[in-house]
Amino acid sequence: MPKNPPESMKRHLRQRLNDHARSRWQLSGIDVRFRGGFAYVEARMHGGAYAPLCRLRFDGLLDTWGFAIYLPGGGTYQDSLLPSGYPSGSPEEALDCACAFHFADPDAHTTPPPLSTN
Repeated sequence: MPKNPPESMKRHLRQRLNDHARSRWQLSGIDVRFRGGFAYVEARMHGGAYAPLCRLRFDGLLDTWGFAIYLPGGGTYQDSLLPSGYPSGSPEEALDCACAFHFADPDAHTTPPPLSTN
């Protein structure tokens, strides 16, 4: 079981996800509820509807969270890889991946390739 994040990290995660959701996805907001070391992320739509998106797993770092996508057909969460190919990443990357999946925007999570350091 992942460890429980401190209250300051919970507040910071909520703020980051809400800022990103409003600017990138034009959502009314994001609700985040915590259970142990997991953060359950839900979109708040304009008009009052809600949509579960994903579950983040706290592994001890503020900027890196494990990712599981919400599968509406079964009402479950499935551990998944992010577009980077890693099972964990930034909260914003996880939100983009989940929103792209749930809102059918396949280009939403594309990022430019890393710069070469040669």
